[in-house]
Amino acid sequence: MESILEKIKKKVVLFDGGMGTELYKRGIFINRCFEETNITQPELVKQIHRDYVNAGAEVIETNTFGANRFKLRRFNLQDKLYEIVRKGAELAREVAGEKVLVAGSVGPLGVQIEPLGPIAREEAQEYFEEVIKPLLDSGVDLLIFETFINIDELRQAVKAAKRLTEKPIIAQITIDEDGNTLTGTDPETTIKELESLGADIIGVNCTVGPQMMLNWLETVRSLTSLPISIMPNAGKPKNVDGRNIYLASPEYFAEYTKLLIQAGVNVVGGCCGTGPEHIKRMASSISALSPKIKLEKVEKIEVKAEHRVKPIERRDKSRLARRLTDGKFVKFVELVSPRGVDASKELQKARELFYNGIDVINIPDGPRASARMSALALAVKIQREVGIETVLHFVCRDRNVIGIQSDLLGAYALGIKNILAITGDPPKLGTYPDATGVFDVDSIGLVNILNRLNNGLDIAGYPIGEPTGFFIGVGANPVAFNLEEEFRRLYWKVDAGAEFIVTQPIFDVEKFKDFLKRIEHYRLPVIAGIWPLTSLRNAEFMNNEVPGVSIPEQIIERMRKVADSKERSLEEGIAIAREILQEIRDRINGVQISAPFGRIDMVFQTLEGMD
Repeated sequence: MESILEKIKKKVVLFDGGMGTELYKRGIFINRCFEETNITQPELVKQIHRDYVNAGAEVIETNTFGANRFKLRRFNLQDKLYEIVRKGAELAREVAGEKVLVAGSVGPLGVQIEPLGPIAREEAQEYFEEVIKPLLDSGVDLLIFETFINIDELRQAVKAAKRLTEKPIIAQITIDEDGNTLTGTDPETTIKELESLGADIIGVNCTVGPQMMLNWLETVRSLTSLPISIMPNAGKPKNVDGRNIYLASPEYFAEYTKLLIQAGVNVVGGCCGTGPEHIKRMASSISALSPKIKLEKVEKIEVKAEHRVKPIERRDKSRLARRLTDGKFVKFVELVSPRGVDASKELQKARELFYNGIDVINIPDGPRASARMSALALAVKIQREVGIETVLHFVCRDRNVIGIQSDLLGAYALGIKNILAITGDPPKLGTYPDATGVFDVDSIGLVNILNRLNNGLDIAGYPIGEPTGFFIGVGANPVAFNLEEEFRRLYWKVDAGAEFIVTQPIFDVEKFKDFLKRIEHYRLPVIAGIWPLTSLRNAEFMNNEVPGVSIPEQIIERMRKVADSKERSLEEGIAIAREILQEIRDRINGVQISAPFGRIDMVFQTLEGMD
């Protein structure tokens, strides 16, 4: 049987269309694992393959796109990975016979790899190998890596494949409406990166329809001599009566297949929303044109990267950075954004804090998943109208990686220099439990993004011009339920570029001292959280309903003894806070004092006489 590389020397090669949307059309709901149907409903999978072969597909893809340990874990199927993948390949092989080729489909892992996540590149390669091996064991003719967002992750997938086989490899990224990748990389740079992967065929698939992909092809065709594959969606889905419907017709696809061929495509197929009828019309277009493909070496346009800029020195990043670098003890106070548009009370409190010697105002970003004025807006108003520096909490819950980069660049342009990188509370913990969390990255990935921006690079690793100078802080919980996991994550944060640490409120001094001993080799400033309790109810709420806070029973008992008096409760809460601060004062570089219910008088009472 001819290999795909031999085929494309003679003509455009036609792949099949979407598998997931066909399974959905035929009764497999989206809350099920599509790949599991390989073992639970094999005849259904085979029928879809047959329909594509009968429509004219010369290559069919295995139903294995999401069959990796991370995506299967969502359905508690990770232990069946090998069985699911091998069966998927066997079903496709059975239908393909001798005249049709089988491509082993591999998608992204569904988790972030370094530098945006905790999965090392070498680990990612091992996870891809888990998927590739059963595909090869079942005799697929080639491998196709598709719908990747991160080119670096795609690189690890190709490396894994090349360690295991010499079979042809197709490597595909996904793009948006302007032809850039979903991380913002332009077509010229994308094609250069794809060419460097070592794959035999490169291209794009998913997300957008044929028109956008035609524009992309016309932009990059002259920049590489490698074969290019184009596999568009059937347009953008439209919500019709609660269902996502793809509206690009088979006739529309047939017309654009002709245009893609004229623009120099080598491999075509369909992605989400395309079915056997789309492939049938595309086959007719290919047959009508019967193109003769010549892959000639073309003159490439080199995309020149700018020279790396010199990062801003740590002590020059902000006043806070300078004070900590110089060994000064710093004082943070946390102020929460208002629920409406009037920030006058917060501004007045910020003035009082500034006049009384507080170094920075620490501003949470949607604490406990609540909707308030943007923390960025309040931070900018405080810095401009009061003159005191802020530390802006920046959470990953509400933004994808593009939004994260945009907001960070905007924050820096507005004068925000100190960032506390936070993963963020899930929406279900807050007042809008039906809201959707994004979590493209966690705090580790966010630190990596900040560090890249500080080195003049965007999230895809391309120059942005002048670097940012963010002073990067991270959170830590000295009494975490799984303390070893907390230390592991803190190690990753420090390795990613963290420059100071802010802890959760400290109530257990001995555990905090043990925590400090275990992180002293990092030699990073530690800002200890202090929370003056206001009542027994406040203590019980903190202990039971605030993630990351643990209050020893002896402190709960102290608050219980004065529970009958509001005044005595406040005095006792302040006394506990002062005792904790006095005991740890010489071991820390600063303190973050919360102002419960906005009561900054409790901050002053806690700090009284401690300068």
